[in-house]
Amino acid sequence: MSDARLSVFKTYKLYVGGKFPRSESGRVYEVTSGKGEWLANAPLSSRKDARDAVVAARKAFGGWAGKTAYNRGQVLYRVAEMLEGRREQFVREVADAEGLSKSKAGAVVDAAIDRWVWYAGWTDKVAQIAGGANPVAGPYFNLSSPEPTGVVTVLAPQESSFLGLVSVLAPVIATGNTAVVIASERSPLPALSLGEVLATSDLPGGVVNVLSGRTAEIAAPLAAHQDVNGLDLCGADEVLAKELQVAAADNLKRVLRPQPVDDWTADPGTHRLTAFLETKTVWHPTGSLGASGSSY
Repeated sequence: MSDARLSVFKTYKLYVGGKFPRSESGRVYEVTSGKGEWLANAPLSSRKDARDAVVAARKAFGGWAGKTAYNRGQVLYRVAEMLEGRREQFVREVADAEGLSKSKAGAVVDAAIDRWVWYAGWTDKVAQIAGGANPVAGPYFNLSSPEPTGVVTVLAPQESSFLGLVSVLAPVIATGNTAVVIASERSPLPALSLGEVLATSDLPGGVVNVLSGRTAEIAAPLAAHQDVNGLDLCGADEVLAKELQVAAADNLKRVLRPQPVDDWTADPGTHRLTAFLETKTVWHPTGSLGASGSSY
């Protein structure tokens, strides 16, 4: 009897609404390494997949935005814990996706895990930098506080398949938004594996939805979707970004335009944390005017 075994290849699926569907269209496309070697077949998402992801993200938004900032931080930290436990898998996938040595891929994965922890720590602190008391002339308290925008479509960076992805996704959900992520078209496997990690963490289904396929094909219906509130164009080229901005203007989406990033390991600052926040301002009378107040 032969000792030879058949290779058991991994089946990559989308991550939508806390589940792992194949593309509604049944289509897949070949993903290859930097050396041109076949790695896997990834789902080729359709417009229907994109619409399903928006429905899932909208359904999850109320519960996720309603959690305390501290609790969201705990959930993000749990994601980092789960990533740490599957570090070797991600090192291998990032090395294949980006043509890196194992040691360099390990450094990238470690930086991505640290980035999750960093944003976990920001969840209950961002209100202090994006809100506060405003000076007004009159017997009133005037207080501003940040609130999440809603459902945000995130075009993940094309070249940084994992660290770049984490750097644009984590701040969106840290502030209470839900996300529909379009993975790197050329290197989607780390993003699809991230969906498996999110499913086994404490993150509610639908908070993050991961699609793979042709970036332009998936992004177009999402940019025009009336139930999408924000759009991060990090992974779009100049031509596609312009087309998507025009489509997004139809329902006044918040749009974060592409910004070149030379080093994803650098301090990310807070601009992505505040990109998809709205400011709620409350006026409240002081003194003898009564206890009732109003907000605008």
